[in-house]
Amino acid sequence: MERWEKEREYEYLSKEEKEKLLIERMKSLLRRVYEKVLYYREVMKKEKLDPEKFSSLSDLKYFPFTTKDTLREHYPFGLFAVPLEEVVELHASSGTTGKPTVVGYTREDIEIWKSVMARSVVCAGGSSKDIIHNAYGYGLFTGGLGFHYAALALGAGVVPVSSGGTKRQISLIMDFKPTILCCTPSYALYLAEVAREEVGINPAETSLRIGIFGAEPWSEGMRKALEKEWGIIALDVYGLSEIIGPGVAMECPGKVGLHVWDDHFYPEVIDPQTGEVLEEGEEGELVFTTLTKEALPLIRYRTRDIVSMSWEPCPYCGRKTPRISRIKGRTDDMLIIRGINVFPSQIESVITEIPGVAPHYQLVVTREKHLDKLEIQIEMTEEFPFDEVRKVEELERKVKDEIESVLGLKVEVKLLEPKSIQRSMGKAKRVIDKRKEGVE
Repeated sequence: MERWEKEREYEYLSKEEKEKLLIERMKSLLRRVYEKVLYYREVMKKEKLDPEKFSSLSDLKYFPFTTKDTLREHYPFGLFAVPLEEVVELHASSGTTGKPTVVGYTREDIEIWKSVMARSVVCAGGSSKDIIHNAYGYGLFTGGLGFHYAALALGAGVVPVSSGGTKRQISLIMDFKPTILCCTPSYALYLAEVAREEVGINPAETSLRIGIFGAEPWSEGMRKALEKEWGIIALDVYGLSEIIGPGVAMECPGKVGLHVWDDHFYPEVIDPQTGEVLEEGEEGELVFTTLTKEALPLIRYRTRDIVSMSWEPCPYCGRKTPRISRIKGRTDDMLIIRGINVFPSQIESVITEIPGVAPHYQLVVTREKHLDKLEIQIEMTEEFPFDEVRKVEELERKVKDEIESVLGLKVEVKLLEPKSIQRSMGKAKRVIDKRKEGVE
C-alpha cells in the first residue's frame, strides 16, 4: 500500500482518535522547534512558554504567530530546523514586496507533499487512470511540482506543460487527451477562450472531465463559467508555499468546503485585528501550524486568507477532516475605499451573474482631491453589441447598480471591448492601486 493510501485513514478518524494524534504531533513539533530554531526558542523563553506543558489543542492560542515578515527577517535559512545538507529542494517567492520568502524540503517533506497531493487528486475524483494536464508554473513556484508529485505518487500520467504557450497547450489537450486540467482559474478561462476563438474547437468537447483550480481566489460564478466552457466539474485546491505548496486542502465533488489534511496542517481561524481564535463558522483569517514538516516547521502561520471553517463530517463524502470555505479574499488584497472593505471576489460574484459582461475585470483605485475613487473595468462578451452606445450605457448602469448594492459604495464602471484586459498565464492581476504611486 502506498503512503498516501495509508494516510487516507486519517481522513475518517473519530474525534477522539484525531485529537490524540494531533496533540502528540503538536507536542513533538513544539519540542523540536524549541530545540532546533533559535527564533522560536527565544520567543518561547520571552513568553514563558514550555513545550513540555502543552496538553490540549486549546493551549496553542498562547503561542506566537508567524508571518511572512518573520520569514523575510530570517532570510534565507534562519528558520530552518535542519542542517542545509539535509535540504533537497528549495523554493522561493518572487520577492516583489521585499526579500523573497524561502522554503526548503527534506526528503521526508517531499514524501509528505507527494502524499497530500495524491490525496487531494483522489478527493477530487482522480485516480491512477487519469492523465493530468499540468499548466501550473514549474520552477521556484510550487504549483507545477506539487501536481507533478501527485501524479508520480498516484501512478497517473502527467503532461508537464507548465504555464504559457497557450495554443500549444490546446494542441496537447487535443492530442494527448488528458482527463484532469490543473492551472489557475483565470488561465483556464483564457485557455477556453483561445480554444474556441483562435483554434476553432469547442473546449466542452475535449477529453477533460475534472478541473483543479487554485492559486487565486475565485467565485461561484467563475466556477459556473468554467464548468460551462469546459464541460467539467471545477474544484478548488488550496495551498501556499510556506506551508508546503498546493495540497493543504481540497474540495470534493460535493463542493461544500475544502478538506484540510489536518494530520499534517492544523488550522485555526482568527480575528485578523485582535488575533483571537474565532468560533466555528465565523469568518476570519486562516492560520496553520505544520505538524510534520522537517525543514521549515511553522507555528501559527498567518496566511492572510479570509475563510470560515466547519468541523462537521462532510455530508457528501463522509470525510471527518475540518473544512474551510472557499477563500473569500485576502487581508492584503482587501481595499479600503472611504472606510469600506472591498474584496475583488465580491465584484466577481456580481459580474459573473450579469449577461453581457465577461469575468475579465480590474479594479483601478485613484485619489482625487483627497478622496478615494474606485473604477471597475469590465470586458463585455463577444455576443454583446458593444458598438451600440445606448445598450452599452444601459448595461453599464445595471452593472453599476448591482455592484453598489453589494458594496454599499459609489463606484465608477467602465465597460471595455472584449480582450481589452491583459490575460495572465498565472495569477490574474485584479487590482491597480494608483494611490500607492502618489497619483492624485
